[in-house]
Amino acid sequence: MSESEAEVTAEQLVDELRKVKVSDLLVHTSSLLASLAFGKLSADVQDLEQARLAIDALAAIEPLLEDDQRRDIQQVLTNLRLAYAEAAGS
Repeated sequence: MSESEAEVTAEQLVDELRKVKVSDLLVHTSSLLASLAFGKLSADVQDLEQARLAIDALAAIEPLLEDDQRRDIQQVLTNLRLAYAEAAGS
């Protein structure tokens, strides 16, 4: 790849990033954090420190979401906290 092709690619990336809505990124990040937290709570992994970090990060993002998405994430947080308590107790 020549230098000019790399510059065009970088410019295209910047153009694409400008199109992304922050609210969409927050929803995507929330989904990823929830998946990671549940994964870290699974019986075969049980990484409570990392699960707690993901839950806390998700809780920090939750107030920034739109109403419909916030309600969904609040339910996910409730489920994650229950799963965390169960995993920590065993």
